[in-house]
Amino acid sequence: MNDLLATAVAAHGGLDRWNQLKTINVKAAISGAFWQIKGKADAMSDVRLEVDTTQQQLTMDYVSQDRRSLFQPDRVVLQQPDGTVVDSRDNPERSFAGHEFHTPWDDLHLAYFTGEALWTYLNTPFLFTWPGFVCEEIAPIEADGETWRRLQVTFPDHIKSHTRTQVFCFGPDGLLRRHDFTIDIVDPTTESHLYAADYRDVDGIIIPATRRAYAPMGDDQIVFVAIDMADIAVH
Repeated sequence: MNDLLATAVAAHGGLDRWNQLKTINVKAAISGAFWQIKGKADAMSDVRLEVDTTQQQLTMDYVSQDRRSLFQPDRVVLQQPDGTVVDSRDNPERSFAGHEFHTPWDDLHLAYFTGEALWTYLNTPFLFTWPGFVCEEIAPIEADGETWRRLQVTFPDHIKSHTRTQVFCFGPDGLLRRHDFTIDIVDPTTESHLYAADYRDVDGIIIPATRRAYAPMGDDQIVFVAIDMADIAVH
């Protein structure tokens, strides 16, 4: 690990504690203008997530809709609560071919995107210690009255995420402040900035319970993506 990654891993609870875990369970509300654009405005107003910390897999229960999605890099599945398969899609990333920013999504599109996104977010920064990740500290920036050190991370091809190279900004305490990226399957030309806040100590792992991305609208900003985690547990 380079110095910045080592600092970030220690600040978020340390690799020894992280390696004792297998899953993170979260009760959350996910909202914002982005989901409205995709025709999924209220789809995730009440969800429960199980995030695997040992492999790329995420299960999401849509509580009010009595259904569940299972994300894996090469397959997404929609199920009833008893496990009955409702729909599935192999090689789901291919289904975004030809999409533009305003192209609406079906439920399997949503399951794939939220799976790769939330799995990345909740495994950060420990994920970057895995074989195949390449990390480089780049020039710091000044923001919110602080100096943020920045880690540029190149993901290996077999890990599905927003894009291959992403930047993570850490405050003086080593905690993640902002995650910068483009999204290949949405709009690879537009950079997003996802802010992390409301940190909680969850059995020794330090996790931000709130994340926000904003988009300009005239002279103002709108909340583009909002992730609010009510309950977080690690196992």
